[in-house]
Amino acid sequence: MKPRLLVLELWGLGDLVIATPFLQAAAEKYSVTLLAKPFAEELRPRLWPTIEVIPFIAPWTAFRDKYQFWHWPWRELSLLRKKLLAQQFDCGVSARWDPRDHLALKLSGARERLGFSRLKSRRYLTHELVRPEPLAHRYESWRIAGAALDLAVPPRDKIFATTNALPPRVLIHTGARLPLRVWPLENFSELVTRLRQSNYTVQIACDADQLNWWQVRGEQAICPRDVTELFRWLDQGGVFIGNDSGPGHLAAACGLPTFTLFGPQLHEWFAPLHPASEIFEGKACPYKPCSDYCRFAEPFCLRKVSVAEVWPRVVGFAQRHLSIGC
Repeated sequence: MKPRLLVLELWGLGDLVIATPFLQAAAEKYSVTLLAKPFAEELRPRLWPTIEVIPFIAPWTAFRDKYQFWHWPWRELSLLRKKLLAQQFDCGVSARWDPRDHLALKLSGARERLGFSRLKSRRYLTHELVRPEPLAHRYESWRIAGAALDLAVPPRDKIFATTNALPPRVLIHTGARLPLRVWPLENFSELVTRLRQSNYTVQIACDADQLNWWQVRGEQAICPRDVTELFRWLDQGGVFIGNDSGPGHLAAACGLPTFTLFGPQLHEWFAPLHPASEIFEGKACPYKPCSDYCRFAEPFCLRKVSVAEVWPRVVGFAQRHLSIGC
């Protein structure tokens, strides 16, 4: 019988996709249980079908009022702990230097607990991992955790590579989890026009609050309602263009080369993992990286990036990967 491993990744869609190669390697050696947001259940059949998912929305992952403890779901938290304790995990791991994760590992009852200590959270761990270099991609934290568990977690250039011929279609997703990571829709619209004038087929997807904007302008944009629908849309594309967002990471996992517009976050940490992925770095700002909020009236690091600046990079990206174009 395989030893039982508990893995924590309680944040966004992109974070969970970044953890995918680790999860796939871990499933070869361990009986893996993943504690993650509910959309992990939709990712599981495609990315890691043998893993058990326990869906959970951690209250400390909210963007606002995350420490209003009187609003926390204490009964749900108690039931979750009982469920984890009953599984008698041999090992638990988190790739975040997050004391809340480490306390959760301790409360789960996992016999061995691996993580990157912060603010004296080593007291909750049995094995303290050595952090990667400050500008290392977040995936490297999973590789370090994998090495500690004797797992063969591949390097970045060996994962998510394109294996099939790409259809000649550009997929553009204009949304993002946070508004400050969204390039202006007017810019995306001009980019779409230029691509079509260069004979590329373009399909737009967007967030729900953007759909009317596109429809008013006569665009047949789609709005994927869940991860399953997002998978179906991505399977029709050849390349992906979008903001620093979960759909971009999922596109890379589906084998699509991605072009990502970065503003407030560091691309060194969060660039999609496809080996042919490219990024456009936004304007310089002394406060980067920004997690949830901008110190200025608007995130000029991204909003002030013009189509004229982006276009030469985008058309070159499309020409490298798609057979139809100017």
